[in-house]
Amino acid sequence: MSIRLWLRLADCWRCGASVELTEEQEAEAIRLLQLWEAERLQQVQQAARSIQPSLRARSTGQGPKVPTPPRWTAEVPKSAGQPMRSPSRQAEERREFLRQSIAPRKVRSLWQVIWDDAPAWLISLVFHLVAFLLLGMLAAPGGLPPPAITLSTSINYRDSPGEEGLLEEREHLPNEFEEAGLVTDVHLPAEQDVGIVDQFAPDSLGESLQPTLPMAAVADRLSDVLLSRPVAAIFAGRDPSVRSRLLAEQGGTNETEAAVARGLRWLAKHQNADGSWSLHAFHLAPGASGDEDGLGQQADVAATALALLPFLGAGQTHIQGEYRQVVLKGLNWLVSHQGPDGDLRGNGIGDMYAHGQAALVLCEAYAMTQDPQLREPAQKAIDFIIRAQHPAGGWRYEPGQEGDTSVLGWQLMALRSGKMAYLRVPDTVFYKASQYLDSAQTDQYGGRYAYRPGHAATPTMTAEALLCRQYLGWPREHRGMKAGAYYLLENLPSPKKLDTSQPWFYYIYYATQVMHNMGGDFWRKWNEAMKATLLPTQRKTGSLAGSWDPTERYGRQGGRIYTTALAICTLEVYYRHMPLYDPLPILAQNVQPASGNANETAKPNRSSPAQNTP
Repeated sequence: MSIRLWLRLADCWRCGASVELTEEQEAEAIRLLQLWEAERLQQVQQAARSIQPSLRARSTGQGPKVPTPPRWTAEVPKSAGQPMRSPSRQAEERREFLRQSIAPRKVRSLWQVIWDDAPAWLISLVFHLVAFLLLGMLAAPGGLPPPAITLSTSINYRDSPGEEGLLEEREHLPNEFEEAGLVTDVHLPAEQDVGIVDQFAPDSLGESLQPTLPMAAVADRLSDVLLSRPVAAIFAGRDPSVRSRLLAEQGGTNETEAAVARGLRWLAKHQNADGSWSLHAFHLAPGASGDEDGLGQQADVAATALALLPFLGAGQTHIQGEYRQVVLKGLNWLVSHQGPDGDLRGNGIGDMYAHGQAALVLCEAYAMTQDPQLREPAQKAIDFIIRAQHPAGGWRYEPGQEGDTSVLGWQLMALRSGKMAYLRVPDTVFYKASQYLDSAQTDQYGGRYAYRPGHAATPTMTAEALLCRQYLGWPREHRGMKAGAYYLLENLPSPKKLDTSQPWFYYIYYATQVMHNMGGDFWRKWNEAMKATLLPTQRKTGSLAGSWDPTERYGRQGGRIYTTALAICTLEVYYRHMPLYDPLPILAQNVQPASGNANETAKPNRSSPAQNTP
C-alpha cells in the first residue's frame, strides 16, 4: 500500500480531523517516500533513454513516430531540463512535503460542512421552504391585537371607595382653596319636615297662568321625572361602586374609559393657576407645553364650566376623587366670579351660554356632594336664569331677549339639575320653555326643530330640543319623539363629518343623550357610530394627547377646550346620567317610588339631606 493511500485512509474528510504519526511512523513514511522517489526517478530515466533514438530519427525524418507519453510523464520536463539537486536538498524538500501532507487540518464547523458538502437540490429545497414561509406570513390575516393597558378614572366596584382619611386630608388643605368661602367638609343638616311643592298643583303655576292653562295640558308637558327619584339615585351612576357595571351594561368599553382618562388628564394639565381654564390661552397654563394648536376666543367662565363638567361626570368632586383639587380650585374660581345677583356670564363671548353652563356645574356639584356652601351660589345662578327668561319662554345671549333653541338647552339643563337638587325652581319656567319648543318645531308632531321659530330644521337643534322634551315629560312612545329619533339615525356621526361646516361635537353631545334615553335599537346603532367617531379622532401622542381637534363649525370660537370637554361628556353617557325611562335593577334598593297622589306631600329621605324651600 502506497503512502498516499495510507494517508487518505488516515484523514477523515467529513469531520476534517487528521491522524498524527508517531516518530517511528514518520521515519517509516519518509523511508517509503524516498524509495518511491528513487523508483520514480529510475523509471523516468529509463523512459528517457528509450526514446532518445526515436527523437534523433524524428529530427532527421527517419524512424517510426513515437506515441504520446503517458500523462504522468508530463512532470519529466520540470526536472529533466534542470540540473540535478543535491541529495540533502532533495531530502529537505521531501520532509517539507511530508509535513504539509500529514499536518493536522483545521476542524470545520457544522455550517461549513453542510454548505460545502450538501448537494445542490437540498440547498434549493431549504431556500424555497423559507421563501414560502415568509410569503405565507405576509399573506396570512393578523392575529390577536397586542395587549394594551387601559387607564381608568374610576375605582373598581369590587374595591371599597377608600374614604378613610379624606376628612383629615381636607382639614389640611391650603388656605388658598378656602378663600372663596367653600368648605370641603359635608355637614348634613337635620331632616326637616318640609315638603316638596307638587309640580302639578294649581298653586305652583302662578295666578297669571291658572285661568288659561288647563291642568291636563300641564300634566302632558311636565314630567314627574324631575322629582320621581331621590338625589342619591339621580347621579348614582357616577359612584365608583356602580360605574363599572353600568359601563358594561350600557355599551361602554375599556377603550371609552381610556379615552375619558386621557381627556381628563389633558384638561387637568391645562388648568390655570387660579383654577380657571381659558379657551384662548390654554397653552399658557402651568402644566401646558405651549402648543397653541386649537386656541379659541376669550370666555373664561364658559371654558371653566365646560372643563368641570366631564370631571363631575366621572364622579370627581371637590370632596373625593383623584382630581378633587382640580375641581375644588375650579369651583372656587366660579363662585368668586359670580355677581351679587347670581350673574355668571363673565367677560368675552358666551353670555347666557356661559351662565347656563356655569349654573349647571354648580347645581351638579351641589347635588352630588350636598355641600351647604354651594347651595347659595347654585340657587342664585338658578334665580338669574329664571329672571332672564323671555315671556315667550326662551333665552338668548342677553337676559330678556327672544329665545333660540341652542341657548335654551343649557338653561333648561341647569334648571333640571337645580330641581333635582331640591333648589327653588317654579314650574312655570318649565311650562314656558315647553311653549317655546312648540313654536320652534317644524313638523306637526314635534320630531324636528329649528334654531329659531320660522327657520329650517337642523339635526343639531333637533337633538337639543328632543333632550329638553324628554326632561319636560315626553314619553318614549310619543310620536314626535320616535320621529325625531329616526331623524337622528339618518344623520349618524362619522370621523369624516367632523371636518365639515356643521357643529358635530355639539350635535353628538346632545343626540347621544337622547338616544341613550330611547334605548333599544336606537341606542345600539347610535352608540356604535358615536364610538367609531370619537375614539379614533382623539389625539394619542404628543403634547395634545387626550384632546380632540376643533375642526368643526364652532371650533374657532370654542377651541380645543370646548371640543374636548364635549367629547369626554359624550363618552361618559353610560353613567353620567341615569336613563330616564328604565331605572336599572342595581339601583332598585336605593330608589323610592314617587307617590302617585298629586295632593300628597313628598318628603326627601335621609339619603338626600338637601331640603326644598317653597
